[in-house]
Amino acid sequence: MGERGDEPLTPAGRLFLQPEMNQVIHCVIGLKNPIDVDSIKSQIRDSTLLKHPRFTSLMVRDPRGVEHWRPTQIHIDDHVRVIHDHSTPINNYLAELSIDTSGLSMDKPLWEIHLLLPHKCVIFRIHHSLGDGISLMSMLLASCRKLNNPDALPTIAAPSASRTARIQFKNLIVNLWFCFVFAIQFILRCLWIRDTKSAITGGPGVELWPRKIATATFSLEHMKTVKRAVPNATINDVLFAVISSGISKYLDFRAPNGLRDGVQLTGLAMVNLRKQPGLQELSNLMRSNSGARWGNKFGMLLLPVYYYRSNSTDPLEYLKRAKAMIDRKKQSLEANFSYIVGDFVMSTLGPKFASFLNYRILCHTTFTISNVVGPQEEIMIGGNPVTFLRANNSALPHALILNMVSYAGKADMQVQVAKDIIPDPEFLAKCFEDALLEMNEQVTPKM
Repeated sequence: MGERGDEPLTPAGRLFLQPEMNQVIHCVIGLKNPIDVDSIKSQIRDSTLLKHPRFTSLMVRDPRGVEHWRPTQIHIDDHVRVIHDHSTPINNYLAELSIDTSGLSMDKPLWEIHLLLPHKCVIFRIHHSLGDGISLMSMLLASCRKLNNPDALPTIAAPSASRTARIQFKNLIVNLWFCFVFAIQFILRCLWIRDTKSAITGGPGVELWPRKIATATFSLEHMKTVKRAVPNATINDVLFAVISSGISKYLDFRAPNGLRDGVQLTGLAMVNLRKQPGLQELSNLMRSNSGARWGNKFGMLLLPVYYYRSNSTDPLEYLKRAKAMIDRKKQSLEANFSYIVGDFVMSTLGPKFASFLNYRILCHTTFTISNVVGPQEEIMIGGNPVTFLRANNSALPHALILNMVSYAGKADMQVQVAKDIIPDPEFLAKCFEDALLEMNEQVTPKM
């Protein structure tokens, strides 16, 4: 048994400590002004971070091997690393971190802050067992203020209700059918069904391969313009259309005769299962010790994209296909199903078996995608204006990992690749950017 005051890890927290699923999240914050190291340390001491038990506890195992959080004293200097190197670009530094979890030693709470002084950039590393992207965003924004109103917290747009409230009693039969179909697909994907091999396919052991990272930047105004071209479309629909089109463009370049039109390449999407009420509630995550709210609460969606020769396809067809597919996925409750099944497997069969199943899903699909909604307006932290927000995570068996964060009218998507499989992530990032520009040009009236 653990000592008095210890708190057991959640099932999801235990999963992310398994060797095959060992994951660290990196939140990247660009700043306008030079970094004052002493000021940063002082802000950390006074921040909400040190008021939350997850960030002030060690991960320990009892004699039965069960993990617990144990409160401990924080020594700021053990968690802050100051980097003076001018020669290593930010994305190269992140690529090295993505295959290195040794810095998060178990003899201290599982988080670090790296200060890249020459780049005026802060990298916040937390182990995924502490929480997910929504938890991390809540922690970050609780310490930020609006640039044009230093006394006000940032705001996050709440999703429209039109697409999230469609599951009604009259559609129950349809919903149950989609639930059944996608549940079977999910189970079969765990067991043996896998994607067609392509020039971007990873596989077992690829999580250990060297990485490269590039950044694709999108205008949210362009994404909104495109989504208005298809009734009831959403930003997420546009995102998956961009990914589908961008991957097709890239495969045209890398393997022009390698795939037939319509070949499915499956993405594994991480979907937040909390209600998205805006920042005021997100800030409460930091003030609440409730394990039901803070931590990891997300499901997985299998989201197919389809290869088509990019010079023979109407750009908006990608959006129409993405919308139809995501509408069916929402009716299926697949994300909720995956969360419930994952929690059941963790609780009954243990983290080793759950890790085995998750690893197989990763090896049987082609890429990972996550999308975190950030502040709508410019913000500052410690009085220093924030120029960009980005995120990425540790390497996975996928050769392609996509992490998008929106901030103040734009969205940055980190394109992380296994460089021996995808040697040119900068070109792939440009394929994604060009895909959105083509869709925007298609729907923008000519003068």
